[in-house]
Amino acid sequence: MEVPVYIVNGFLESGKTTFIQETLKDPDFSGKEKTLVIACEEGEEEYDEKALSGCRAEVVTVEEKEEFTTEYLRMLNAHYRPQRVMIELNGMWSVEEFLEQELPENWVMVQIITLIDASTYQNYLNNMKSIMLGQIKLSDTIIFNRCESGTDKLALRRSVKVVNRKGQIIYESADGVTDDAGEEVLPFDIDAPLIDICDDDYGLWYMDAMDNPKKYNGKKVRFRAMVYRTEKLPKRSFVPGRFAMTCCVDDVAFIGFLCKVGENVGSIPFEALKNRSYIYVTAEIRVEFYKEYRGKGPVLYATLIEPAPEPEDKLVYFN
Repeated sequence: MEVPVYIVNGFLESGKTTFIQETLKDPDFSGKEKTLVIACEEGEEEYDEKALSGCRAEVVTVEEKEEFTTEYLRMLNAHYRPQRVMIELNGMWSVEEFLEQELPENWVMVQIITLIDASTYQNYLNNMKSIMLGQIKLSDTIIFNRCESGTDKLALRRSVKVVNRKGQIIYESADGVTDDAGEEVLPFDIDAPLIDICDDDYGLWYMDAMDNPKKYNGKKVRFRAMVYRTEKLPKRSFVPGRFAMTCCVDDVAFIGFLCKVGENVGSIPFEALKNRSYIYVTAEIRVEFYKEYRGKGPVLYATLIEPAPEPEDKLVYFN
């Protein structure tokens, strides 16, 4: 029988213990399966073991990362015979490293949940950015709790989507009421006959078009881009894009869309496009299947290609 494994991640005092206890008491989640909770740090909130025993849950504490080995997990599996495992991961431990670790043969990873205190998020992002985004990037669900009335939920969303486009984001107030951030207000006019994307907005446009390709279907767009060509792309195609800082200075990626080029598209014919040169691209967006998208996504059909000067800042950002 497979044993589902849930990782609950986040910094100390982000609400992990409370979340696990409330989840186990929720009749919609718990069918009285025998649950093993592995707590990898101790915060101010302690587990109510008497209450958890009524949910058929037992708690084991692991204080040192070195103890958290495959052999140790196998020992726990043999001793407790759990039907479900919830791991409260230490916020300073790498989720990625844990996922590379071999689990007991019948344990199956099903969900990674990250808890974030919205009131301290920006401080952690400023001072421990790589660790914070490392928690987020592999999560299936990101819960911002303790949101106040003035919390900028759209800014929170953008910072998450930079590294994790598919993760579900949930916002909760201090009293646990779930809220929605609403539709993001974009800094460019999506209903204009020609959507003119300035350098500062390229990152936001890229994320929005990847997340919501259908709303751009049939739209015309113009932007400055660097040329990327390779024989691996379809015939008469290239990728106009930009280098973007996704996490930190050491985490820069080239982002762009497949662009197909016909005849007579301006002063630069397709054959003359040079790698790493800058151009202005005017194109129509169509939603089509492309294997690199792992499904359907925005494909550009160039109508005009013109030379462009190098931008002052060669990096684009997501804010």
